[in-house]
Order: sequence, then structure tokens, then C-alpha cells
Amino acid sequence: MTYQRYIVHAYSRRPEAGRTSAVWRSAWSTCPVTDSISQASDPRAGSFTLSPEPNGTTVSPRAWWALVVLLAGMAMALLDTSIVNVALQTIRTSLNADEATLSWVISGYALAFGLLLIPAGRFGDRFGHKWIFIAGVAIFTLASMWCGFAQSSTELVVARVVQGIGGGIYVPAVASLIQLMFPPRVRGRAFGVMGAVIGISTALGPLVGGLLIQAFGETEGWRSIFFVNAPIGVLTVIAAFLLVPGGAEGKRLSTDVVGLLLAIAGLVALLVPLIEGEDQGWPLWTWLSLAGGVVLLVLFAFWERHVATTTTEPLVPPHLFSHPQFTGGVLLAFVYFAAFTSIFFSISLLWQAGLGHTALESGLVSLPFSIGSIVGAALSDPVAQRLGRNVLSLGTGLVALGLIALWLLFWLAPTQDLVNWDLLPPLLVAGFGSGLFIAPNARFIVATVDNSEAGAASGVIQTMQRIGSAIGIAIIGSVLFGQLPSSFAPSKAKAAEIARQHAAGGADAVKHAIQQYVDHGLAVAFGNGAALAMLTSAAFAVAAFLLVFTLPKRVSLG
Repeated sequence: MTYQRYIVHAYSRRPEAGRTSAVWRSAWSTCPVTDSISQASDPRAGSFTLSPEPNGTTVSPRAWWALVVLLAGMAMALLDTSIVNVALQTIRTSLNADEATLSWVISGYALAFGLLLIPAGRFGDRFGHKWIFIAGVAIFTLASMWCGFAQSSTELVVARVVQGIGGGIYVPAVASLIQLMFPPRVRGRAFGVMGAVIGISTALGPLVGGLLIQAFGETEGWRSIFFVNAPIGVLTVIAAFLLVPGGAEGKRLSTDVVGLLLAIAGLVALLVPLIEGEDQGWPLWTWLSLAGGVVLLVLFAFWERHVATTTTEPLVPPHLFSHPQFTGGVLLAFVYFAAFTSIFFSISLLWQAGLGHTALESGLVSLPFSIGSIVGAALSDPVAQRLGRNVLSLGTGLVALGLIALWLLFWLAPTQDLVNWDLLPPLLVAGFGSGLFIAPNARFIVATVDNSEAGAASGVIQTMQRIGSAIGIAIIGSVLFGQLPSSFAPSKAKAAEIARQHAAGGADAVKHAIQQYVDHGLAVAFGNGAALAMLTSAAFAVAAFLLVFTLPKRVSLG
């Protein structure tokens, strides 16, 4: 039985009812590396000359303005990953959404985003990356408006999936267009600017979300986090049309449709029971769905091996996995993003549903992690030059240490006494470790394959990061929500006993006493759930720490 069925009435009477917040992940994950992007073709159809010579350093000012446009679009997609966690609790109260819906709001977006990354790059090769970028931003913007107008939790989830499709379509085009617009000696600077924008946009997401919800109201203010994309999206489309070079590349489109459908079916078959199973009591169909998902993914692997022998290009080139180090690196990307994506999913629900804080207060909790992540990312390159692979060991180790500290804090400290300052040290440590890891990790993984395979390898890595995020939210959500009924039961029973004993009189005093037990029960239940969720995230981080040792000790970071 879902916890909402017996606390929603009491919770709705609390003065803080409906308040929300938290954060999500540091999305440096989409920051590609110059040596991991497939070579773009000559910009014949571009609207301006980019460089007087192939290896020159002179770039038209218009190219830098085009970069601003591209990064505005990317920032919008990344902002929507971290900003939504801040709105989970107000979405729950506004749309009467159950806990599974809260997981789907994030997992659905991440899964759709990830699955579109690889085929979207090929669409860009065929139709022109400029036009794919514009089409993706347009879809994302319209879907954002749909999210804002959603009248039911199901409608919101569907709109979020469409939004993820839009993001997955246009985000890969950003790296391809940078590759196209800038000569090699300047390209690194352009990618560096992109990395900074990624870090800042994801770091500011929770705070921006909290401010918007605070400004537009705790009940319906969550809609503003989607509506804010409308003017940004419209301006980005217009500016991209005017400034970004592009045109049809004219390459033959060879899309592995069967492989894409098998991957989608297999992952959805896994996600549905992971998200819905706890609320449904794990009936037979959930186990059958899990088994079916595994079978479908095995079929996907065999299909990709078959497609590789034909003229059609496979969705995931199977020969990449002939490199054991690359296989270990892909697993590393998967488990790491399963760990850190879910951190503020858990903290958001604890801070708002458990402790009744506002969205803005909850958003402020994320700042230590965000600041640590930005500092860690800024230092990651010189540290990687000195330590090599050990920079990734240090990063994942610090994340694991921070998550273990959060687990102990949530498990041992009285939940109702927790304040933002208590979370500052572990979140700062975890954020710093995350920054050290995320910025250079793709380069170490891509270095395990030949240069000719770098583009395909980069696409697989980014896709696995998104799938790891989706699976991680599903698992962590199931763990957290599964803990609520048993943890809330003692307070529920005590409140019911008080109600029976004083049914005849003292109504105000009785209501106050009952409310105290309800508040205490919510804090304890969400505290226990968040503790178990942090322990699970820490286990993922430890697995990531061990998988780092499958990568080469040193790679070229130039």
C-alpha cells in the first residue's frame, strides 16, 4: 500500500504542505571531448567562413555567436535535468501523483534522452546538424509547454518523455557543430567554454527551480520551471536559423531500427517493474517483465552482432566490446551515473515531504555539491595530468565517502533535527569528487579504443550514462519508497490510538497531538528511506571505484 493512502489527508493540513525541492546530478556527463567526437564534414553549406586554413586559429566572430546559441540550447536541456528534482513534492501534491510517477518524471526523461543520442547523430549526418538542432530544440520547447500545462500525472510523464526525445535529438548536434565550426587549435577552447556552461547550468538548476516555485506559489509554481523554457527555446531556434552554419550533409542514412526497438523494449521492460513493483507489491507480472527485459537485451546484443555483418550500421558497434577495458569503462559510466543521479532525488523528498521545507530551502541544500563539483571539474585536468587514472579513483572514492557519511547522518541523527548545515561537509566532498571524475572520465574510456572508433565509443558512453541515470532513479526510488510504510507504521498506530481514546472531547488538543505524531512519523519514515537510498547509492559508487582499475593508467589529455 502506498504511503500516500494514509498520510495525504494529515499531510495536507500541515502549514508546509505542498512545499518542494532538491537537486539532481552534475551534468558534465554530456561534455564530450575533442578526441571523442567523430569528424564532421566540410561546411560547404555554411553561412560564413570559419577559418582561413584547416589548422589555423582565426575564427569569425559569428562563429562565437553561433556557439552562444548552441550552448544556450544545451543549457536549457541540462537545466531541466536538475531543476525538476526541486519540484517533485509540489508535483506530487498538485497532480495527486504517486511515488512511481515521481520516478517516471526523471527516469522517463533520462531514458528517452539517452536512447536518442546515437541515432540523432546519424540523422545529423544525413540532414545537417543545424536542422537537427533546430528540430530538436523546437520539440523540446513544445514538450516543455506541454509539461507546464499537464493536468494529470500520466500526461506529465508522457510530456517529459517527449521532452527527453527532443533533448536527445539536439544535444549531440552541439558537439558536431563545434567540431564543424572551429579549427583544431581553437576547438579545445570552444569545448572548454561548453564544459563551463554545462557545469554552471546544472549547478544553478536547483536554486533557479526553488526561486521560480517560491515566486509563483508552492501549489502550482512547479509549472513555471517548464514554462521558462518557452522564450529561451523560441529565441534559440530563431538565432540558430540565422547564425549557425549547416545544410544537408547528404550522407546515406543507415539506421538500425530493429536494434533501437529491441533496446527500447528491453529497457522499458526493466524500468516498469523497478518503478511500479514496490507500489504493486511485486506481483508475478513484475518478475516476468524483468525476465523479459533481460531476454530482449540479450536479443539486442545478438541482433547487433548480426547487423554488423550487413551493410546497415549497427546502433551499438559490437566490435567495441572486444576491448575489455572499454567494456569496463562502459560499466563504470553506467554505475557511476546510477549512483550520483539519484542523490538529490532522495534528499529532495526527505527535505520536503519528510521535513516540510520549501522548494527554495531545499534547493539551497544542493549548493555545496554544486560548488564542489565546479571546483573539482576546474582542477580535474591538472590533477589528471599528474595522477593519470588515479584522478578517477580519487573522484569516485570521495563520492563514495560523501555518500557513506550521508547514510550515517540520516541513519543515526534525529531526522527532525537535521538542518542544511549538517549536509554541507559530505555534499561538498561528494561534489568535489564528482567534478574530478566526470570531466576526464570520457577521455580515459575513449582511449581504450582506436582513434577511428572514438566517435562511436563516445556515443555509447553518453547513452550508457543516461541509461544508468534512469535505472538508478528506478532502483533508488523503489528502495526509498519501499521503506516508508514500515517506518511510518508506529506513528500511524499511535495517532490512531490517540484518536480513539479522545474521540469524545478536546478536539483541538487531540488534533495537535495527532499532527505531532504524523509529522514525526513522516520525518522518521523519509529519514530511514533516504538513509537506505544513500547506502544503495554508496554501493554503486564503490562499484564505480573498483571499475576505474579496468581503464588504462594514463592517456593523452591534450
